Amino acid sequence: MKLSFYYREDCHLCDAMRKALVAFDRKKHPISWREIDIDRSTELIRRYDAQVPVLRLGEREICHYFFDEKALLAALN
Repeated sequence: MKLSFYYREDCHLCDAMRKALVAFDRKKHPISWREIDIDRSTELIRRYDAQVPVLRLGEREICHYFFDEKALLAALN
């Protein structure tokens, strides 16, 4: 299942989580994710405005604000 990375432009927390995802992908497990800019959807703004960045696997939220490697590993297993 593919990860979904919800973000917004000019968000330093989003940039940090993206960098952590890239590092995780290269070092730990090959993963794929899609990036979704919440500011392109009123519904996504309502849902994630105060929580970005958010990382989800299907309907399960893995983490928000900061990358949580342990939570991602648990979700992948």
